[in-house]
Amino acid sequence: MPRARNLQHDIPEQPSLFQPEQAQQAAQREFPLVQAPALTAESTLAGAALPYEHYLRRTDHSVYTVTCFLSDLRLLIEFLGHDVRIGSIQRADLVDWLSHLRWERDTKPAPKTMARRVTFLKNFFGWLAAESILKSDPSANIALVRPTPPLPELLFEDDVARLEAAAADDVRAHLLVLLLLHTGLKKEEVMRLRLRDVDLSDPAHPAIEVHFPGEAKRRRERRMELPAIWTDIYQRYVERYMPREYVFECTDRNLNYVLASAVKRAGIEKRVTLQLLRDMYAVRQLRAGVSPDTLRERLGLSEEAWYETAEKYRKLAFHA
Repeated sequence: MPRARNLQHDIPEQPSLFQPEQAQQAAQREFPLVQAPALTAESTLAGAALPYEHYLRRTDHSVYTVTCFLSDLRLLIEFLGHDVRIGSIQRADLVDWLSHLRWERDTKPAPKTMARRVTFLKNFFGWLAAESILKSDPSANIALVRPTPPLPELLFEDDVARLEAAAADDVRAHLLVLLLLHTGLKKEEVMRLRLRDVDLSDPAHPAIEVHFPGEAKRRRERRMELPAIWTDIYQRYVERYMPREYVFECTDRNLNYVLASAVKRAGIEKRVTLQLLRDMYAVRQLRAGVSPDTLRERLGLSEEAWYETAEKYRKLAFHA
């Protein structure tokens, strides 16, 4: 069976020493020569842009988050002025900016966009305060109000047992259901799972490794263990479907059909999706006593993404 790579050895290919010009260019791309100036409370807001970008890129922030937060900073600079001193910015200034974005522009932002901009303020000024550039955080008392979509209807444990039993009639469905219930992978991660990411070296403790290219590698790669029964199911699945590179060499729509068929055989009338099984994994983890920080890591979420889901899972797990 294919063995998963060792995460510690999964490093980018090094530039050749026999091609010094290419090596130097690669090094410059990886380590830019531009150095961020030291910040003080007397520094301008515009002058904080480059140091803030460096902070975001070297910490646990996705490419999407970096892009959005830098865009938000540009809007804040346009509103308050390029030359305004960081130390002079007060809570009232930030509230005025949020009100301007919400009510005074031609395009009205979605509630989720406004929530993200509050998150940006707390991230930016929280960073300045943590670095002792500011004595206090002017965004600390700004309420973070997020849109709350309706909570999904979870499966009861007897529903889960019926689903697992019904899925056993189809090895692909069985493999998929157990994979989601025991790892909580996102749909995209399921589709990217490769044969070499499956580790059956210890059949009693099968595991899968979630890999990502580029920047996402550092913050989202992880190893997840599965129950011993998964080994036999996986081997029977490979023998029948003979995948060549990816575990599921079909579209996500096909997987939805596979799951829907198992749900129908189980006689479950609730709406069951791949996402719902991920939600079930998260709720079960919390109820078993797993800490929120550990769950965030197991779900492969950044801190910003966790803000969007932590309260949802708390409510689902403890009905509060």
